[in-house]
Amino acid sequence: MNILNFEKQHVKEAATLALANYNEERCFVKELPPISAIPDLSGFAENGLGVAAFEGEKMTGFLCCSKPFDNVFRSTDVKGVFSPMGAHAAVSENRSKVYAAMYQAAGAKWVQSGAVSHAICLYAHDEEPQRQFFNYGFGLRCLDAIRPMEFIDCKPCTDYDFVELPKTEYHFVYPLHLALNRHYCESPFFMNRRPETQEEFMMASMQEGVRYFVAKQGGKLCAFLKISPSGEAFVATGNSYRHITGAYCLPEHRGKSVYQNLLNFVISRLKEDGYTRLGVIFESFNPTGRGFWLKYFSDYTHSVVRRIDERITQRI
Repeated sequence: MNILNFEKQHVKEAATLALANYNEERCFVKELPPISAIPDLSGFAENGLGVAAFEGEKMTGFLCCSKPFDNVFRSTDVKGVFSPMGAHAAVSENRSKVYAAMYQAAGAKWVQSGAVSHAICLYAHDEEPQRQFFNYGFGLRCLDAIRPMEFIDCKPCTDYDFVELPKTEYHFVYPLHLALNRHYCESPFFMNRRPETQEEFMMASMQEGVRYFVAKQGGKLCAFLKISPSGEAFVATGNSYRHITGAYCLPEHRGKSVYQNLLNFVISRLKEDGYTRLGVIFESFNPTGRGFWLKYFSDYTHSVVRRIDERITQRI
């Protein structure tokens, strides 16, 4: 096996391989939309951080990533890289060995670039690469999941009101946004993100074009769902898709089917607007959220992360 730098002449063959891997996942997750092509990979050839594996003249895999970025997961002081869905793939034969060799070469580049956090978005049902990356010290971090825009079965909540907030009332979500940040700091999350000011929260909401759907009891807001035009995966976008990027319910209102009813309200509104698929991304170490989302959504990606010992950068 030869490991080469990923370059522009590899893009076409890599895209074919990546599309084949995507269609493998579609065999397990029927909700994923059919696609005819992977997003353009040329940018990954330009940043010099990718590799390609060959057996003779045949490409057996490729592994690319984003440019290094600061403030990984918005809760650390380190620089990291991310290999998103579609930015890597491998043939089915000896897939784990192909990924092992590719990461050994690509990881060296990533560390040399100053990135000590390495994240790779793998397909949920492609278990062979996941086992290989676990052997390399990676752990599960985030999951993408999807569902058709169909109602879920739940008992009604007659003493709650469900509404979509107009933009002029987005500030009412801010206290729950802060409560969600505090929740992230607790065990087993340990995610100390800098809380946004209310002005920053409002500005980001407007710039991202999000919509807020809330549950109220007695006129007081007790839960919200933040709906965005897109997510991190390349299928998490488009005119038929919307994505959940924020969710929180006050503890005293949990276990009463409030969130199931709020989700159904969101589905009814989005369905009226012509959307056919709803997605969500969540942390694997969120025990309550993981149980809820996987009950109603089908996971199709598992993002794994490795935190390199920072002092190794003193040796390069």
